[in-house]
Amino acid sequence: MLEVCQKKHMFLGLGLLVSITLVVLILESRLTTNGSMRHNKTQQFIIENNSTCWMREEYTVIQECHPCTDFDIVSRSLGVCIHTNYKEVLRCKSGETVTKSCDRVALIDQRNFVKFEIWCFAVGLFSYLLSYARYRVLSRRTHQKLERQLNRVT
Repeated sequence: MLEVCQKKHMFLGLGLLVSITLVVLILESRLTTNGSMRHNKTQQFIIENNSTCWMREEYTVIQECHPCTDFDIVSRSLGVCIHTNYKEVLRCKSGETVTKSCDRVALIDQRNFVKFEIWCFAVGLFSYLLSYARYRVLSRRTHQKLERQLNRVT
């Protein structure tokens, strides 16, 4: 089936697939971010020192949600790192500093996805170049074989 497709159609299809992938990635990123904000407010995570000031009053985020260190996870020195392996540091309006568990960082997932896409593109490009080179070699051999046959006939 691929033999009958023209190069223009192949590139058009590839461009369409890349465009759809980018649109889905952007939409998913926006919807996931909005959904996780709503989800964080309702879900109860483990909180250090059982402080819930962030639920009662306004707070500022000192450190965004980030992975706990291996030491924190293994030693269980921070109770918030046991379940989700991610923590977030907040400062309540009253001045109290709270460390709480949080969901996996969307940025890390997005970065991993982009790395995966780049690797797929690199492997696809390498495969294309390899198959194109093979096609050229086989075309040259076929052309030479036809020339030899035509030279024998005449």
